[in-house]
Amino acid sequence: MLVDAFQRRITYLRLSVTDRCDLRCTYCMPEAMTFLPRREVLTLEELHRLSLAFIARGVTKLRITGGEPLVRRDVIDLVRALGREIGTGLDELTLTTNGTQLAQHADALTAAGVRRINVSLDTIDRDRFRALTGRDRLPQVLEGIAAAREAGLAVKLNVVALKDVNAAEIPDLIAWAHGHDHDVTLIEVMPLGEIAEDRSDQFLSLAKVRADLDKRWTLVPSAHRTGGPARYLDIAETGGRLGLITPLTGNFCDGCNRIRVTTTGQLYPCLGGGEMVDLRAALRSGDPDRALSGAMDRAMAIKPHRHGFAIERGAAPAQPRHMSVTGG
Repeated sequence: MLVDAFQRRITYLRLSVTDRCDLRCTYCMPEAMTFLPRREVLTLEELHRLSLAFIARGVTKLRITGGEPLVRRDVIDLVRALGREIGTGLDELTLTTNGTQLAQHADALTAAGVRRINVSLDTIDRDRFRALTGRDRLPQVLEGIAAAREAGLAVKLNVVALKDVNAAEIPDLIAWAHGHDHDVTLIEVMPLGEIAEDRSDQFLSLAKVRADLDKRWTLVPSAHRTGGPARYLDIAETGGRLGLITPLTGNFCDGCNRIRVTTTGQLYPCLGGGEMVDLRAALRSGDPDRALSGAMDRAMAIKPHRHGFAIERGAAPAQPRHMSVTGG
């Protein structure tokens, strides 16, 4: 089994299949983003082999991420191949998407064994969506969410809380989501990669958001867990569930069970750390099975106890790589 130096068992792999995205969310990447050369990206066959190696070492939950994973051609072939591992080591296969390509892939995801997905959606106001993402694609996202539900997928919305951008809209967004039977998770903005704005102007504490919601609704702590860092509340008035991910105001590293692998095969034991192990070199070595196993062991040895996230005016990001490079 994969166990780090702090006796945390690693059972959850977030696997990025591309750093490319068809949106330009202002807290995530600049408009003129430079993407990786395709020759540096792992093939679908390599991503599959890598995933099987992790499942053999005790990973039971695998999330496909990006960038936007559904912009990668033939990614559904990888999802189908991984779906065949459900019940033979893998308990759950999920995906995080921005929803723009979801309508055309929802049925295939369900057929492959995916049962729930996360959709990143920070606003349901069309003008605000266009300003925040640089693209006028909210109708396509909403169509994709509806198609996912029609295909039998449970949809959870991931909402990055942004001061002076969507803060006032958060209650209405939650009410809308719960009215359509979608769970919602709020996330504090994370200092990864250089962007045009200062993140101190974007950061909104979820402690403040919860205090404001407490004045509006009855929030009851929930025992629900999904294997990730969110802690959940049930909202009596809406009948729905609300998750909170608080990397800045409520550190959750003690119970971390996650690792991330980039589309180039770099294993980051911590999203907020610079520690890294090169799995691409292991995959392309003369003895890939042995090399991969050794690389995983090294990753467990260097996984830090906690991340170093902090947001201060004028400060450099905690890590220079963008979230789209590491995988969400």
